[in-house]
Amino acid sequence: MPRRKLLRPAIVLGALGTTLIALTATACGSDSSSEATGPKTVNVVASTDVWGSVASAVAGDHAKVTSILNSAVDDPHSYEATPADAAAITDAALVVYNGGHYDHWVDDVLEAQPGLTTVDAYSLTPNQPDGEPANEHVFYDLATAKAVAERIAEQLATDDPANATAYRDNATAFGAEADAIAAAERQIGQKHPGAAVVATEPVAHYLLANAGVADRTPTSFASAVEEGDDPAPVDVAAMLDLINGHQVSAVVVNKQTETPVTNQIQDAARAAGVPIVTVTETLQDGLDYLAWQRKTVEDLANQLDRAPAVTR
Repeated sequence: MPRRKLLRPAIVLGALGTTLIALTATACGSDSSSEATGPKTVNVVASTDVWGSVASAVAGDHAKVTSILNSAVDDPHSYEATPADAAAITDAALVVYNGGHYDHWVDDVLEAQPGLTTVDAYSLTPNQPDGEPANEHVFYDLATAKAVAERIAEQLATDDPANATAYRDNATAFGAEADAIAAAERQIGQKHPGAAVVATEPVAHYLLANAGVADRTPTSFASAVEEGDDPAPVDVAAMLDLINGHQVSAVVVNKQTETPVTNQIQDAARAAGVPIVTVTETLQDGLDYLAWQRKTVEDLANQLDRAPAVTR
């Protein structure tokens, strides 16, 4: 099923608009039930469990973090916010989201509530592709995740100064682990110089770039997928030629957006003995952000270890 990026259904937006008008005067960003008994609980809302996990790593036990999208199978690009989602975002002290039109349904809410405090991960990305189309999948860029954690810590420290040191220490610890995983990515390229892949979707762009693994996916194939269109037969044929000719070491597949074309590509990889590396856009198997990224890096390293020699 094609991805529906930047889709803004009128019916959904109408419902959100009505909800947001009703919520404008009531949003408080904290748990008011604690007013008489103790400090307020700072409420953080994240668009997906990926950014919710980053926020939780920083917040620890001192703030409440809620992730709107937790499904391991849904495509965050095509998700449509409900009035309840809009209410959660509007009532948050801090909203953490991907940005870059990835979770556009958050943008829809923020447009109606411009005063909300946010952390936009895309805006903090230091590694946008140079001379190439922008890539919004910044959750695969560990430098961005580290910057997001630091920004969350500073905002929570402002909202909850009593726990400022804990927030900042947690962000520092998160950043250290992120740096270690990034180092493991770079080791992949050092061990496999000249390694190359094709990808059914440029989800893992930042991982591959940091690892020094070339992405040979035809540009027109990747562009069609990103626009929500089926790749042209000539582009599919080009992908299959790269696989069947053993010109790539592995095929990277986003298992949350399977289509007949991606299944055809996976079948070709299996027939040619080319390893398949699966990636996802939300957390898997109960893992937190760092464990998820570490597992993906290990999978890429292991698959490249068993890959056949690339024909140049």
